[in-house]
Amino acid sequence: MRKWQAAWPWGHLSGPAPSEPSTTARLAPTESLARMEAVVNLYQEMMKHADPRIQGYPLMGSPLLMTSILLTYVYFVLSLGPRIMANRKPFQLRSFMVVYNFSLVAFSLYIVYEMVRVAWLFLFSKFIELMDTVIFILRKKDGQVTFLHVFHHSVLPWSWWWGIKFAPGGMGSFHAMINSSVHVIMYLYYGLSALGPVAQPYLWWKKHMTAVQLIQFVLVSLHISQYYFMPSCNYQYPVIIHLIWMYGTIFFLLFSNFWYQSYTKGKRLPRVLQQNGAPGTAKVKAN
Repeated sequence: MRKWQAAWPWGHLSGPAPSEPSTTARLAPTESLARMEAVVNLYQEMMKHADPRIQGYPLMGSPLLMTSILLTYVYFVLSLGPRIMANRKPFQLRSFMVVYNFSLVAFSLYIVYEMVRVAWLFLFSKFIELMDTVIFILRKKDGQVTFLHVFHHSVLPWSWWWGIKFAPGGMGSFHAMINSSVHVIMYLYYGLSALGPVAQPYLWWKKHMTAVQLIQFVLVSLHISQYYFMPSCNYQYPVIIHLIWMYGTIFFLLFSNFWYQSYTKGKRLPRVLQQNGAPGTAKVKAN
């Protein structure tokens, strides 16, 4: 091994010569670039198979924008929003909530009516519904920002983006139709509740909301399960089928756990899904 020598004020020091970069080290940057290029090529190849009918729709050009929106949403509701509101009085937002909820009633009704042509609108409605959590934060209802709520509001839009991008319509549209039908009922309840005490006598049916949502998840899972019993079905992207089945099953389990914790273990009748925070009621809102 070669020696190195250095002259210092207090004498000469010697030792092994610094080793030259290994071949692996010299190739590392090249290998990293090759991996990045492979990822880019894979992405470009995937995009070639996107449904051409969805080209030109807002949010659908690249997954980066919708991913950025959802990451910003998660950061706001879990960190930034609570810190902003920490030393502020809660906003009431009653007028905004009335307009917001009744607008989603109309939007969901339109999606149900035009399901064949408006699969993209269903996806877009999921981004609008991120406002649910923002309302909680601004009204300092942090207890309602549960794992179930944030998980649903962030994961569903992200997964639906890929479904709309590659396979709008078909078997997956049943899920959107059922979910929009439930949202007509759900946001109607929220909108009426936001009107205040004047509407309270007409909200006797609120205790049935969680049951309606559980039925929704059962129907979604049963409907999509038919794919597994039809060997001749040539659905172009089976992974979407698997995701919808997982969605229905996972949320059925999560809502069942909520039901057990609140109404069976808690030994109280349902007081479910209060409007976006009407005074004096409890609410868990996820779907």
